[in-house]
Amino acid sequence: MPSLKDLIQDGPIHSRILDFKTYPLDEERVIVAGKLKDERFLPFYDEGGHMVKEGVIHEMLLYLLIGGMPLIILEADAEMPQVPRDLCTETRESIRRIVGLEIKSGFSEKVHKLIGNAEGCAHLTHLLVVMVQAALHGYWAHKMSKPRPVPRSLNEIEGLPYLVNSCRLWREDGPIIQEIKEMIEESKRTGVER
Repeated sequence: MPSLKDLIQDGPIHSRILDFKTYPLDEERVIVAGKLKDERFLPFYDEGGHMVKEGVIHEMLLYLLIGGMPLIILEADAEMPQVPRDLCTETRESIRRIVGLEIKSGFSEKVHKLIGNAEGCAHLTHLLVVMVQAALHGYWAHKMSKPRPVPRSLNEIEGLPYLVNSCRLWREDGPIIQEIKEMIEESKRTGVER
């Protein structure tokens, strides 16, 4: 049986590109910029039976100011340079409802209640939910850009609760947590910090 990749013979009919970048603001805060871009590569018919030319259907930009511990969304802005209907832009302000939301387990469900479904825009909601992973990575990259002493316990590791049980390697009894515990114990035994 050929792989799915081998079955592809024609060019794409649709593309969704998600792009995320994190920028430092100060020692404790970063700005995360996210972009969702949907493009159709062939003409299509809308719900009313009207033909629509190929091209960009959605282009949405989301900016989050995040900081603190626990990590919180301090400010949020959205732009919608390209949408299929002018009415779509009315949902842009719904993003302000997430200000103050803590980035932790259950975040996606809270976002869907605040700005998803009939309360907002499905595409903006999707962008935000996916963007949070990139926001965490960007925030930690910013925080980890300077050397720090070896922690004395797991409780001292800022942001660790976001990672524990987030995947197989980061499971509570997994190899990464074990490696960190061993590093902490070695530091205590030798008095030497890495």
